[in-house]
Amino acid sequence: MPLNQLISPEGVVPSLKANAKKQALQDLSARAAKISGLPEREIFDALWQRERLGSTGVGSGVAIPHGKLTKATEIFGVFARLDRPIDFESLDGVPVDLIFLLIAPENAGADHLKALSQIARVLRDSAMTAKLRSLRDASALYAVLTQEPTSNAA
Repeated sequence: MPLNQLISPEGVVPSLKANAKKQALQDLSARAAKISGLPEREIFDALWQRERLGSTGVGSGVAIPHGKLTKATEIFGVFARLDRPIDFESLDGVPVDLIFLLIAPENAGADHLKALSQIARVLRDSAMTAKLRSLRDASALYAVLTQEPTSNAA
């Protein structure tokens, strides 16, 4: 599932100002609600409930908070580049400055897992994360996130 099927240009926050994980998730829930029409509180509650099971900070400054909602009709995401890294209780202890939030319908099943896997694959690439960290413009961030993967052939 390519990222351009998960995120829209409106779903990119180029400079999120947050001092803590909870604040970041609240701000991103507000953006997700604006994009989707879903209730902001329900989005936040789903994300926070998942976060209480264990941090979605996957390491190397990246977090992929996610949740499922019965009212959601499609899988969608919000990407944020933080102004300053924040503690996300990541396994490696590295503060997070790149967050890709994912919301899926309650019955998404395998599609939810495929979307998470694709996001993780893209954000595990150190060249990709370096490029994302260097950009300050929403449209440039969106273009990089949704570009077609390049082959490693010379």
